Amino acid sequence: MITLTETGKLQQHKHHNARALMIECERDMVSEMERIGVFPEGIQIMEKKGVFRVILLEQVSLRQAIIIKQEMLSKGGDAAVSGKVASLAGDFTDIILMGTTGQLRKASEGLMRQPFGLPQIAEEILEVLNALEPLGARRLQLGRHTLTLGTKTYIMGILNTTPDSFSDGGTHITVDAAVEHAWRLVEEGADIIDIGGESTRPGCAPTPLAEEIRRVAPVIEALGEDFPVPISVDTYKSGVAEAAIAAGAHMINDISALAIDPRLGEVVAEAKVPIVLMHMKGRPRDMQENPEYESVVSEVAEFLRASIARAEEYGISKENLLIDPGIGFGKTCAHNLELLRRLNELRSLGYPILLGTSRKSFIGTTLGLPVEDRVEGTAATVALGIASGVDIVRVHDVKYMARVARMADAIVRGGSACEG
Repeated sequence: MITLTETGKLQQHKHHNARALMIECERDMVSEMERIGVFPEGIQIMEKKGVFRVILLEQVSLRQAIIIKQEMLSKGGDAAVSGKVASLAGDFTDIILMGTTGQLRKASEGLMRQPFGLPQIAEEILEVLNALEPLGARRLQLGRHTLTLGTKTYIMGILNTTPDSFSDGGTHITVDAAVEHAWRLVEEGADIIDIGGESTRPGCAPTPLAEEIRRVAPVIEALGEDFPVPISVDTYKSGVAEAAIAAGAHMINDISALAIDPRLGEVVAEAKVPIVLMHMKGRPRDMQENPEYESVVSEVAEFLRASIARAEEYGISKENLLIDPGIGFGKTCAHNLELLRRLNELRSLGYPILLGTSRKSFIGTTLGLPVEDRVEGTAATVALGIASGVDIVRVHDVKYMARVARMADAIVRGGSACEG
């Protein structure tokens, strides 16, 4: 802008290009300060001042809430509590903490010195803060295959050997057809093949154990040791898992998170293979009969946290655990959309996230499209899932979703994707 001064001279006002910085983590803050030339000593002082976090604690006692609020205020942050805290009405309250990572860490240090179970709450706060900071590359070992999580989004190609799956049932029920499709998925860009021998579509009845093994194990054996990508098996049955691992499978994908067959935890722990723990409300035969939640994100997170604890009790190592919010499993269209919108909140659990949205009914409901015409809707969920921090996407349309993932990774993860 150019204006006249009091002396009649022209003066140009410089525009300073003010804008908000999208700071997701302390590493982002450090990078921005380095870019403008802040001294290293200053960076060390300020790196925790530029990242703001909001953390929800549920079912905190009123006594704990009062002390937590005092600690947050004393460190320059704040805490929102129910009005019943002031009047000491009731027993428990949810509490929302607000502050920079530095303020939250200092408040946690103060809570560590308090009684009334507050050290445990402090540990939970610190766990959330640590989970939201990028850890760099994490290795997921699947037999001779190593997936370096954090560097790219991995594509899990779906191979159903069932006659009745909702999308491709009956297409790959012979061993030869299944093997041919598995190789096709690899050619299209699959990093993992997930083989399922039982349909888990809403309303379906369980498949007998022997039949599920018959559908899955021969396919794994036929693919052989030289198959170029790891094999996952979609099952909640310990007997199927045993047979699949013996045949050469490298990972178990359990829709029940060890809740249906308790022995599955023992099998996975003994074999030392990774397992995906998925949230499901009810069972496949009844999961879509009017599912209800007070808070779908809170309940899914609580379920997954309990499932992780259960897996660790079996002796499954932390490095072998992945989580899945269970899109479409005991959830309405609105529940699924809310979970996807707030998917990054599940990063607070600190485990790799697998997302399975491919061709599911909530996409059909939203777009008014049949199952065979949901590729664009799936692509939207995959791209937004990657932006929210998922590590693996489980899909039918591998060729297209591999392209979506590469493009989304180039945007979200950065790097030298562009040449020329």
